[in-house]
Amino acid sequence: MKNLKMFFVKIVFISLMVALSMKGSGINLEDLQNFFIHNLETITLLSFPLLFLLTIYMLSRPKPVYLVDFSCYLPPSHLKVSVKTLMEHARRAREAGMCWKNKENDHLVEFQQKILERSGLGQETCIPEGLQCFPLQQGMAASRKETEEVIFGALDNLFRNTGVKPGEIGILVVNSSTFNPTPSLASMIVNKYKLRDNIKSLNLGGMGCSAGVIAIDVAKGLLQVHRNTYAIVVSTENITQNLYLGKNKSMLVTNCLFRVGGAAILLSNRSRDRARAKYELLHTVRIHTGSDDRSFECATQEEDEDGIIGVTLTKNLPMVAARTLKINIATLGPLVLPMKEKLAFFVTFLKKKYFRPELKNYTPDFKLAFEHFCIHAGGRALIDELEKNLKLSPLHVEASRMTLHRFGNTSSSSIWYELAYTEAKGRMKEGDRIWQIALGSGFKCNSSVWVALQNVKPSVNNPWEDCMDRYPVEIDI
Repeated sequence: MKNLKMFFVKIVFISLMVALSMKGSGINLEDLQNFFIHNLETITLLSFPLLFLLTIYMLSRPKPVYLVDFSCYLPPSHLKVSVKTLMEHARRAREAGMCWKNKENDHLVEFQQKILERSGLGQETCIPEGLQCFPLQQGMAASRKETEEVIFGALDNLFRNTGVKPGEIGILVVNSSTFNPTPSLASMIVNKYKLRDNIKSLNLGGMGCSAGVIAIDVAKGLLQVHRNTYAIVVSTENITQNLYLGKNKSMLVTNCLFRVGGAAILLSNRSRDRARAKYELLHTVRIHTGSDDRSFECATQEEDEDGIIGVTLTKNLPMVAARTLKINIATLGPLVLPMKEKLAFFVTFLKKKYFRPELKNYTPDFKLAFEHFCIHAGGRALIDELEKNLKLSPLHVEASRMTLHRFGNTSSSSIWYELAYTEAKGRMKEGDRIWQIALGSGFKCNSSVWVALQNVKPSVNNPWEDCMDRYPVEIDI
């Protein structure tokens, strides 16, 4: 609607300028008519190249990508666990001889309790059924059950809310970092919903918590090639198979942070979907610093000294994350920042390079470019650092902190729970710009930028429906 209004304004303005020019030059309509009649052949010959170039431009220009709607999985209430309950599970597993059998390993239980108490997670995060029973069920069947419930729960709600039929989907992109069975998760979705035979499906694995933005970028590229179609992006992670029961402290950290969650997003390149779409995708920026060994090795799935598989987080992680984030911001800045901020950054860069090397780098004010920030809820420290470095207010990071508190680290889907929070609060207005930013193993930092096409209302079965009146909450650390 906004673009249509601008089009009519331009038409009226151009018509007015033409009329004023004709009046000022003394040319009337009869003179123009005579000119066209006597020069018809020349005008026709000149029109063909112009029409050809216009056609090439119309066919080759990037197609808008609209986000029609999205759905975040809301786990059933029986999967909720408090910190106290989690620690009881850990002690019970130890007493049953499943892990940390020797008395000298008592400190490992205490270590995890301290991490949980300082993590920023609340008392209602969810873990799968396989990890709430004894003996623990971490096999393929339990893992599949968790992933099916998450993915199908999110997709069922998405199809129901949008009215789109599964047979209309032309593109499917699924990302799950550590759980990648055969047949793939993408094939599992094709089978469940009987998607069409010529579906363009992709399954992304091993790409960490930033894979959700990568999946959006991949879908965007496919939507530039395949016309008049829908794309679905599914982002999730499996908790059942990835519980670590060894003695390596760096590997135990993931036990304390990751929780059940997932999201399904419906994208479209059909112009008629603009009227009902929530957002339009403006930019995606992907940075991968894996060519550096420290970046590549800072978050690695491997066996510990006892042969137990877990994810190792090295001491280089904060430094690597900061460096990768800096590159992403430097790449994104010129695309979104107002000219004033670009000039300030450039002037500071010249001063530092040629005159005052001790000068601090200029941090652009991204609050001038975005109204809303969806920072991956990877942990309290990550949110704290980005709030500090980007000079954001507590309100700007509220969605991230509350998502971490209510749902924990749901990996690549956390940025969608944050967007759902902003919608549920009624804060998303037409024209508002949103920055989704996520970091993940490899090491990667990826950003996606959206603009709201309307005053966005929360969709039916928004994951915050049952608790929105209680948020935001004070988080005691």
